[in-house]
Formats: sequence, structure tokens, C-alpha cells
Amino acid sequence: MTIAALLTQDGITNGAIYALLALALVLVFTVTRIIWVPSGEFVAWGTLTLAGLQLGKASGIVGLLVGMAAVAGLMEAWRCLRAREARKLPRALALWCGVPLAIAALLWWLAPMSTPLVVQVMLTLAAITALGPLSYRIFYQPLAEASVLVLLIVSVALHFTMVGFGLWFFGAEGSRTPAFTSASLSLGTVNVSVQSLLVIGTSLALIGALALFFGRTLYGKALRATAVNRAGARLCGISPEFAGALTFALGALMCAFCGVLIGPITTVYYDSGFLISLKGFVGAIIGGLGSYAIAALGSLLVGLIESFSSFWASAFNEVIVFTLIIPVLLWRSLTTHHHEEEE
Repeated sequence: MTIAALLTQDGITNGAIYALLALALVLVFTVTRIIWVPSGEFVAWGTLTLAGLQLGKASGIVGLLVGMAAVAGLMEAWRCLRAREARKLPRALALWCGVPLAIAALLWWLAPMSTPLVVQVMLTLAAITALGPLSYRIFYQPLAEASVLVLLIVSVALHFTMVGFGLWFFGAEGSRTPAFTSASLSLGTVNVSVQSLLVIGTSLALIGALALFFGRTLYGKALRATAVNRAGARLCGISPEFAGALTFALGALMCAFCGVLIGPITTVYYDSGFLISLKGFVGAIIGGLGSYAIAALGSLLVGLIESFSSFWASAFNEVIVFTLIIPVLLWRSLTTHHHEEEE
């Protein structure tokens, strides 16, 4: 029973992280129809960026932010001039160039200083979150009306590109961030790590904040409307471009949170993100890439299965986890009616 309790604790902790990642995948897919393959790279970059800041290094994220901001600014300038909307250009440049450049400047300026852990975490979240809408504007928005297959191909290409940049920025060696706390609580014969409680509590708090955002705020309701009916949302005055950028910002923020939370638990390498995102994808598939609640429960199931299988059959740990997706896909194939994709 003691071993089972410890494995359950690890499974719930991992499941909470996978739940955040699954929610990000579901959110991005429902609003933009994009299967966000590079989401795992945002997780890995979150961990590695925070580890670099603790060593006084800003890594190549600064240069990447500057380069992507310049490209996005040029694309926005061309769009505004072509549509003869020059009055919108200053606001567009401030959003797509000013904000990322300000974050890059802060990251470059504060990285060599011995800033508190909270400041380092905030810098990491800001830098990784800024990469989300920039990647959408540069790579996805010009192809927003393309088929799901085309968007998937773009996602795969972006995934491999980010893996290469990760090797360039962070090197081949893995990194691990210090635990936020080393305290533990004794519950009978089981010691519960406060670090695990922090991970679970942070995940639940972020999920609750997202529920309030989608249920109580105007922007959240706009994203829900876009997810339900893109054409209807456009007729109601909701910009699909703005919805896509905001969705990617939220998704990148959740992935960055996953990277910060997973850093003290496991060693992360430049190419570790894909395997992590696949486990979140399994949870999202259980939810049918449409239900947030079922995706969160599916991710919790993935975490528990991973934890127990690593103890009973460690050699087949990953096989058992990913095999879980087969009966789910078979069930959905047999119970879901086929609909032709809308032109």
C-alpha cells in the first residue's frame, strides 16, 4: 500500500502537468483547427530557459524574439499598407514588435543579475508566451483557411525547426531546475512532497482561472464562439486573426507553466518536448479534442498509468501509455458519424 500511495502521488503530479498540456492542445485545435505538434518544444524551452536564467544566461531566446518580432512587424506593415489601413499600423507595430522587443530587452538585461526565482519564472513565462502569437502570425495565419492536413504539415515542420533551434540555443546536455521547496508532509506511512502539492495546486488554480476566463470575460466568450462556429463568429465581428493569436498566447502560457513545473521533477533535454506533448495529446484524444473536462481526466489517467507501469513494467512504460490511445480511437471511429470537411 505504501508503494501504491507513492506511485499514485507521482501519477497525480504528472497527470496535473499533462492536463495543462492537453487543455492547451484542445484549446488551439477547437479555435484554429491546428494540431499543435510543437507544443512540447514550448514546454522544454520553458524548463531550459529558466535553467539558463539561474546560470545567468539568456540563451538564444532573445535573438529569436527579436528576429520573429521583425518578421511579424514587416508582415503586419505589408498587410496594413495593402489594405490601405495605415492608421492601424502604429498599433500593429506596437503589438507585434514593441511587446516582444521589450520582453527580449528585459530578458537580456536581467539575465546576468542574480534575480529572485519569482522574477526568473516571470521572465521565462513572458518570453515563451510571446513566442506563441508570433509563431501563429508568421507560420499559421497566412494559411488559416487551408485544410487541416496542410496545417498539420506546417506544425510538423515547425516542430523539427524548433528542435534544431533548441539544440543550438541550449546544447545537447539536459537541465534541471531546483525544487521550489524540499519540505514534505507525513500522512501515515507516506511522505507527501510539498513540491508535488505545489504542482497540483498550481495546475488546478490555472485550470480554474481558465474556466473563469472562458465563462466570465468577453474575450473568453469570443474564443468559445470561434470554437463553436468560425463563420458565425466572424459575422458577429470577432476577428479570427485576433482569436488565433490570443489562443496561441494562452496555449504558450500553459506550456511554459508546464515547463516551469516539470523542471524540478525530471531532467529536460532540447528534444524532450515531443514525448511530453504526446502524453498530453493522448489525454486530449481521450477528450475527443473538444472536451476540456474529459481531456483533463484523460491526462490524469495517463499520469497514473505511466507511474504504475514504470514500476511494474519499466521496459514497456511508454508502450503501455501510448497503447491507451488505440481503444479510444477505435471507440470513436465506431460511434462518430463521418462529416465532410467544410469548404
